[in-house]
Amino acid sequence: MIARTAARWQTSDWQQVMKTMIRSVDELCDALALDPATLDLDPAAQQAFALRVPRPFVALMEKGNSRDPLLLQVLPQAQEMQPVPGFVADPLQEASFNPVPGLVHKYRGRVLLISSPACAVHCRYCFRRHFPYQANTPGLADWQQALDYIAADPSIVEVILSGGDPLSASDDYLAGLISRLAAIDHVSYLRIHTRLPVVVPQRVTDGLLQALTGSRLQPTMVIHANHAQELSADVAESLALLRQAGIRLLNQSVLLAGVNDSEASLRALLERLHQIQVEAYYLHLLDAVEGAAHFQLPQARALALYEALRRQLPGFMLPRLVRETPHAPYKTWL
Repeated sequence: MIARTAARWQTSDWQQVMKTMIRSVDELCDALALDPATLDLDPAAQQAFALRVPRPFVALMEKGNSRDPLLLQVLPQAQEMQPVPGFVADPLQEASFNPVPGLVHKYRGRVLLISSPACAVHCRYCFRRHFPYQANTPGLADWQQALDYIAADPSIVEVILSGGDPLSASDDYLAGLISRLAAIDHVSYLRIHTRLPVVVPQRVTDGLLQALTGSRLQPTMVIHANHAQELSADVAESLALLRQAGIRLLNQSVLLAGVNDSEASLRALLERLHQIQVEAYYLHLLDAVEGAAHFQLPQARALALYEALRRQLPGFMLPRLVRETPHAPYKTWL
């Protein structure tokens, strides 16, 4: 058993945050002292992909700033409703890699489980904003088909819990699912892709630490932060608890126009990640998902930014600049 510092948050804390999250543009604007009439909004954008943002994340936004980089990630804008050639509902063609409900198998050696359909925050650039979650979220009692698929393929050594966000599920649910995965002999590694410790740091409780470390599987957590402003003292504390429990921490970001598309913002993000002992893993080019074209940067601009970072930062602080291509056997490094 790995020694750990007790988390100061209780299960009821994060559940209360989830219950009281902001779900309307008017409520969000009120919290940030913004006039909705001055913003480029379209109610249809919120109908197409609901606004959902927890209050701890809103508290990190600058009041009165309609261009705040955290706000732009969650605000439904009129631009989302403009069709753009090449931007489609399933940009990574995940439907082609969905052999049984709840399981995506794109790469050799690992599979991804849609372990929860819910997210604590709806990021407007999310490549799964149109994903058919209703057909892909078995309850804990209904995972057997996916577990049988994994058990039948001895090449699968890693299982990735994704979603939605897997940490929006309860500790007991996660512990039960992880226990069933650990019973498959050839599975050795557990990876959790989550944004919850960033947007709801209260989610890191003793119960969660026990659920993630209570099996023989070696756990890695990949968090998702796009801007240094997201990595508050509370977030750093939650991540420290995960690290002290023996969970390796990585970060992936998406390169987003208007959010982090400058040398200064990317450098600040990477330096902050290093400060709080999280490895920079991937810097993704935007997936061409319908509704997110206004976040896209030209590849030449992305390469220029990355070259600038290489000149300013040590190699161990740099993520891999990647693009994901449907049906490729791995992510493409740029």
